[in-house]
Amino acid sequence: MTLHLDLLRHGETELGGGLRGSLDDALTAKGWAQMRAAVVERGPWDRLVSSPLQRCALFANELGARLNLPVSLEKDLQELHFGAWEGQSAAALMETDAEGLGLFWANPYGFTPPEGEPVSEFSKRVLNAVSRLHQAYAGERVLLISHGGVMRLLLAQARGLPREQLLNIEVGHGALFNLQVTADGLLKEGG
Repeated sequence: MTLHLDLLRHGETELGGGLRGSLDDALTAKGWAQMRAAVVERGPWDRLVSSPLQRCALFANELGARLNLPVSLEKDLQELHFGAWEGQSAAALMETDAEGLGLFWANPYGFTPPEGEPVSEFSKRVLNAVSRLHQAYAGERVLLISHGGVMRLLLAQARGLPREQLLNIEVGHGALFNLQVTADGLLKEGG
């Protein structure tokens, strides 16, 4: 059976852009509004699954309470850990580690930020979590509230893009995408 997986990225956070990674930033008022607007007249969902970071989980709990839906937190759907780059903007990194940033943008699977999580391990972590969701909830429609990196990874898989194009996928704050996880575990966009 197919799992219908709607992907919602968290909204704007208090500490702004840059590589937030595993930092547990709170949403701004605008961030809350972005997420609330994204789900208007969407669904219906059978359940909500969220990253445990507050920029995702607090909204998941609010929406779950409003819609009377079960909410579960899945740590393997957290953002990529950027190591020494956490909290830094691309502009700041251009001053301190332009070469590393260029290598990462050109091939995120081929270069790992200092002390960071390799994208290959991040990919395994996220895809294993989605596989578990498929096994547990096939036939249902699930809203997954997560992060830009998680969504880029899943969308790249669904679109069949080369690994080097992972970071070229646009996923704005409060963006909502629809995926299907087919009976054989393949990701497809739409649905």
